[in-house]
Amino acid sequence: MTRHSGTMPPGYFERMFLGTADPWDLDSSPYEKAKYDHSTATLAGRTYAQGFEVGCARGALTQRLALHCCALLAVDVSETALQAARMRCAEHDGVSFGQMAFPEQVPSIDNINLLILSEVVYYWDDADIWRAADWIAKHLAPGGDILLVHWTDETDYPQSGDGAVSKLHAALGPAIAVRTAERCPHYRLDLWRWPS
Repeated sequence: MTRHSGTMPPGYFERMFLGTADPWDLDSSPYEKAKYDHSTATLAGRTYAQGFEVGCARGALTQRLALHCCALLAVDVSETALQAARMRCAEHDGVSFGQMAFPEQVPSIDNINLLILSEVVYYWDDADIWRAADWIAKHLAPGGDILLVHWTDETDYPQSGDGAVSKLHAALGPAIAVRTAERCPHYRLDLWRWPS
């Protein structure tokens, strides 16, 4: 399978969400539900002052993360997906949304205590992984966590799941502490902590 050479363009995701109400079965798959449960369980009941979720899609994970964050900014490139996410999370006052193509576009936010990169880093080319790492290093709060979840089976995305995680770890440098590194059928889950 031939990989895309550049970061997947925003239009790819908007077409996916316009084409079907639930691309990738994010709302309906038992696999996705179990993955969301695993993701939030990994946070071990910790409450974060400021969360930032990249690639929130229709807000299935966002809704769960809202219970762990006093404030949560969730972004996606697809306005169609964001409309559904806003409706799903309407009861959570601390959740806000923005349309942007991170890391090319970045929010005005500092002191992030929890950064969620679930199923997104493998859509970026090497240059965007380094761009993201540079921004993360400047905006993650001391002691802040990074939660990564990535599909590990074959795709045509610019990175494999393992390659995406390895490259981002290398770009962030040796100061990042690996708190959790778990391999499950079809995906991996990693929790990193920025130095205090």
